[in-house]
Amino acid sequence: MTVDAQHDKNTSGVVLFGPPAAGKDTVSTALGVLDARYGQLPKIKVGSGRTTGYRMAERAELDALRAAGRLVLETERYGNTYAVDRDDLEAMTGAGRIPLVHMGSVEHLRTFNAALRAPWLCVLLWVPREVCEERSRGRGDRDTADRLAAWEEALADLASVPAGEDLFHLLVRTDRTDPAPTAELVAAAHASGDRDPVRHGDLAALLEGAAPAGL
Repeated sequence: MTVDAQHDKNTSGVVLFGPPAAGKDTVSTALGVLDARYGQLPKIKVGSGRTTGYRMAERAELDALRAAGRLVLETERYGNTYAVDRDDLEAMTGAGRIPLVHMGSVEHLRTFNAALRAPWLCVLLWVPREVCEERSRGRGDRDTADRLAAWEEALADLASVPAGEDLFHLLVRTDRTDPAPTAELVAAAHASGDRDPVRHGDLAALLEGAAPAGL
């Protein structure tokens, strides 16, 4: 392996992509238990609601970061603004850690990948709609209907990915695997440094097998 390839491997992270209740938080926790270098990157959040796991900021601070060219990604959801600061990414990788970034939009994933300086491992975590609903209600969400709408949006979003565009390196049905072995699978794929994309047919089969009739 060349020095440049080793650098890319050591400064890359993992995107955990999936709809609500697909297990992004659970798999992130399992990865941290497996290897303490893994850690969820705290996104900047401007708005209200949950603060745990976020770096809360005012609109003026976000505007300043955008003007400085530091925002790798900026998104709007649930009435809030979320952003990824390149300095936060580089601080983690510079300290020898492996950042985990959660995502649920193909457009956002494209934007994020285009802004990266090293290739990241992109993992799709997926569950059927009924599992999404069961998990959401089980954890006491008050907006389960919105979560289900987001699941349906994610399905349509992924189904629209053209056959020639390979976005993911690993596909996991988290209703069929426990968090610990899922974390082991992700960690092994990341450590290998290989970024061979999954076949589009495999993605289509995953989505078809987890979609209810009529969707």
